[in-house]
Amino acid sequence: MRGVTGRLMLLDTASLYFRAYFGVPDSVKAPDGTPVNAVRGLLDFIDRLVKDHRPDELVACMDADWRPQWRVDLIPSYKAHRVAKKHEAGPDEEEVPDTLSPQVPVIEAVLDALGIARVGVAGYEADDVIGTFTARAKGPVDIVTGDRDLYQLVDDARGVRVLYPLKGVGTLQTTDEAWLREKYGVDGRGYADLALLRGDPSDGLPGVPGIGEKTAAKLLAEFGDLAGILAAVDDPKAKLTPSQRKRLDEARPYLAVAPTVVKVADDVPLPEVSTELPRTPREPQTVEALAERWGLGGSLQRLLTTLGA
Repeated sequence: MRGVTGRLMLLDTASLYFRAYFGVPDSVKAPDGTPVNAVRGLLDFIDRLVKDHRPDELVACMDADWRPQWRVDLIPSYKAHRVAKKHEAGPDEEEVPDTLSPQVPVIEAVLDALGIARVGVAGYEADDVIGTFTARAKGPVDIVTGDRDLYQLVDDARGVRVLYPLKGVGTLQTTDEAWLREKYGVDGRGYADLALLRGDPSDGLPGVPGIGEKTAAKLLAEFGDLAGILAAVDDPKAKLTPSQRKRLDEARPYLAVAPTVVKVADDVPLPEVSTELPRTPREPQTVEALAERWGLGGSLQRLLTTLGA
């Protein structure tokens, strides 16, 4: 990434194409009858995002490994319920709807032909790629995701916010620190501690039994962060109920590893890519061929018009 100071938009691509898949009817098909609802839905999403937010740079961040082994080694239940097929060598396969899987290579081919940077790094999730781009950015960053885990990156001082789709991408919740404090009682930095204390069934994170979201927020308000809470467990004078003290004490093995699992990595070895928003397609003939082969007509044409505007 070049050290430009324009607005960088980072797409949590899988999160968005899953939403497109479930939001656009599967009657949207290629000429040969293959469903392309996720492909067309994602192109419409990107068109709307570029039109409404005018980023200078855009990166479609990918899950090269949706369930990295280094996270599983620390918390074996991490995303375990979403495994469709285990592999001894290489990443496990995620449970993905039958008619979505074949659309992913089409999405990748279209993004590449358009010249939209697409980055996935072996051994890391898209979240980690997003975290690293965000850490390196010189200017403001818009992270577009339906995954609340990325709230931990919100940072008003650096102009980092999360655009969370409520309905398609026409209605986005702009998540900044004021919104986080009002909703959860924490800022971006505190969100990861809140998440690991509370747990997250969708990611297979157990959390601390008996410590829900409200209690976690209260403890963080009282003691600052996870380290402060654990120091309070050891301090007989600290304001903790006996059951909170007992539960937190018993959860120490989990609390020792959870921060590494929950925290988005910010040191991923990113490849050298041009992140500049393309004005014209990198491979016009390939774009044309893909549009015809998969019946992407209107969606692709609208995006090309918006990019060229």
